[in-house]
Amino acid sequence: MSFDFIRHDVKEQKANYRYRQLVCNSTTSQGKEIVFNGKSYLNFSSNDYLGLNNHVEINKALQEGADKFGVCASSSSLVTGYHYAHQALEEDICQWLNKAKCLLFSSGFTANLALFQALGKNEESHFYLDKLSHASMIDGAYHSKAKVKRFNHNNIEHLTKLLNSKTNFPNKLIASEGIFSMDGCQAKVLELAQVAKSNQAWLYLDDAHCIGVIGNEGQGSNYFADIDITMATMGKAIGTSGAFLTCDEDLHEYLVNFSRHYIYSTAISPAIAWATRKSISIIQKEHWRRDKISELSALFSELLSSEVELVVTQSSIHAIIIGDEKKALSISEYLKKQGIWLTAIRPPTVAINSSRLRVTICASHNAKDIKYLAECINKAIA
Repeated sequence: MSFDFIRHDVKEQKANYRYRQLVCNSTTSQGKEIVFNGKSYLNFSSNDYLGLNNHVEINKALQEGADKFGVCASSSSLVTGYHYAHQALEEDICQWLNKAKCLLFSSGFTANLALFQALGKNEESHFYLDKLSHASMIDGAYHSKAKVKRFNHNNIEHLTKLLNSKTNFPNKLIASEGIFSMDGCQAKVLELAQVAKSNQAWLYLDDAHCIGVIGNEGQGSNYFADIDITMATMGKAIGTSGAFLTCDEDLHEYLVNFSRHYIYSTAISPAIAWATRKSISIIQKEHWRRDKISELSALFSELLSSEVELVVTQSSIHAIIIGDEKKALSISEYLKKQGIWLTAIRPPTVAINSSRLRVTICASHNAKDIKYLAECINKAIA
C-alpha cells in the first residue's frame, strides 16, 4: 500500500500521548468562554490577549470594509488585489511602529517563510536564530540557501561567540521572538539590537505574541529599540486575521520583487484590513487592557502553590511545566471537568520532558476567573 508510514506514524503519536485532533467549538459573546458539546468552559488557551475578538466597533468596521471593498481581494497584491484598505492599514502600522514600509501577509507562518527564503536566496547570507524560535522561522531558514546557526535561548554571550567565530560575512541576520510563544518570556531586545549594530547585522523579531500587549501603545518590541525587521500577526492580540512585516524601503522593494510567498498569494481580505485599522486604533488608546493583563497575571502568580512550576514572565503567557506528556494530558482533562479549557502542550512543540499547561490571561478575564483557575490547578498538581 502506498504511504504506509501514515498509519504507523499516527499510531505512534497516540502511543506517545502526542496525538492531536481538531475540536470544533464556539466562542461566547464575552470572549472568555468557549462552548463545546453544549458545555461552557472558561477559556485559558486563547491568544485573544486584549479581548478584542468580537468587539462591536471592530465588527462594525469589518462590515463597513466589506461594503466598501468587498470581502475578497480577488487577486494577488501585484495584479489587482491591492486595495485602498490595504494601503491605509500599512500606513497606520508604519506610523504606529515608526517604520518606513510595511507588507501584509495571510499569516505569520507565511510571513516568516517569505522573509527567510527571500533573504536566504543568497548563499552568502547567514542566519542566527534563538533555539526557541517558532517553527515557521526554523522552516524558513533551513529551506533557504543561507548558513544557519542556532544560539542558546536568550543567551547573548553565545550569540556573540557565534558571530565572532567565523570570517566576517557581509549578510548577517539575527532572529528571535519578542515574546516566546510557549513559555512567555521576553527577548533581550535592547541587547540584541546592540549586538546586531556592533556586528553590522540586521535584527529580525517575530512579535506575534508581543504586539498589542507590550509597550505604552502596544508597539511590542519596537517600544524598546528600533528593530530592523518586525513580523507580527493580526490574529492574536489585534483580534482580526493575517500578518505584517515592517522594514526599510530597500527591503520592501526587494520583497515585492523576489518574495514568492508575497508575489503569488492572493492579498488578504480588504474588509479584514479595514477592521484591523479600527483594532489598532483601540489598542493604542485603551491602555487599561494591558494594565488588566498585568494585574491578573500578578494575582495568578501569587495564588499558585509553591509546588507549581511556573515560568516567570511579564507577558500574557504563563507556562506551568509538568514534564511528562501523559501527566500533562491528565491534568488538562481534570481541569475540563472543572469547566476550564487549558490545553496541554507536548513535544514536538516543546522539548521532550517539558510538556506544560500554557495559560493565557486576557483582558476579558476577571479576578474571580483567576482565583478559580489557580484553585483548580493547585488541587490538580499540589
